[in-house]
Amino acid sequence: MQKGNRNNTVLVLGASGGIGGELARQLRNRGWQVRALQRGAAQASEQRDGITWLRGDAMKREDVMAAAQGCAVIVHAVNPPGYRRWAELVLPMLDNTIAAAQAQGATIVLPGTVYNYGPDAFSSTLAEDAPQRPQTRKGAIRVELERRLQAASEGGPCRVIIVRAGDFFGPRVGNSWFAQGLIKPGRTVTTVSLPGAAGVGHQWSYVPDVAATMVELLQRRAELPAFASFHMAGHWDGDGRQMGEAIRAAVVRHGGAAPRLRAFPWWLVALATPFVGFLRELREMRYLWREPVRMSNARLLAVLGHEPHTPLDQAVEATLAGLGCLAVPAATAKTLSSLR
Repeated sequence: MQKGNRNNTVLVLGASGGIGGELARQLRNRGWQVRALQRGAAQASEQRDGITWLRGDAMKREDVMAAAQGCAVIVHAVNPPGYRRWAELVLPMLDNTIAAAQAQGATIVLPGTVYNYGPDAFSSTLAEDAPQRPQTRKGAIRVELERRLQAASEGGPCRVIIVRAGDFFGPRVGNSWFAQGLIKPGRTVTTVSLPGAAGVGHQWSYVPDVAATMVELLQRRAELPAFASFHMAGHWDGDGRQMGEAIRAAVVRHGGAAPRLRAFPWWLVALATPFVGFLRELREMRYLWREPVRMSNARLLAVLGHEPHTPLDQAVEATLAGLGCLAVPAATAKTLSSLR
């Protein structure tokens, strides 16, 4: 830890999810005292794997305020259960985090999203100051979420760090395009569904790299502006097929037959949308697959000097193994073990 950042207690909201869980584990491994809220926990407090799990609900302000006592950082990586009532609950949940951070003088860390932006911003590489004019309901809520964070950082003792990255993938990330669109977790990969139009590039981010970036920024938080937003470059799939080809190569390396690459069945999504909530979310984000959306990490490089980056073949192999789609050789098992 840097001088001036001696308090290393952090509350992670959403620690059972992909990015929240990864960040909680990485902070624990770097010597932080990590707390996490868990709905329906049998005990009021329980130590598991070096993390203190507290019984509580991020939708209840009193629970968040109590859990955040003495914390220097609050990670806001939480969503309503099952994404139900998302539009109704997301902003009140954030307000609870802001109230707790203001009471503690804490730094809020938020995983940002690209759907804050509408198609008008995609004509050039996206920088942090690009205008946010979303065309979706969910994007508009995310814009308001960040507006509230900025206002809180300007009007009170709390600070904010936002890290925006491409589509997540990783060994423990089940709620993602990779895991719910391209492949089927727990099954041998025989086909890979490509959601984008032919030749359209797409940006991906390996969740352990995103978490590592957040950890490094937290170590420098005293040097950052009160409201600091950063974009990651992640993995750029220039023609929309490179991720599919990387999945094919990983399967073949493990002795499997090369999966077939096919177009994602958007027509089926349209039919099932009235009945499946997650598919409604996928369909609303289709515009992000129709044209290239690429972010610049120049600001991040200016602060850190580098961006944590796992080579694509290693990241894809670890992801497929973690999702139960590959037999795990000793080398990959060692990599997965180091992520715990």
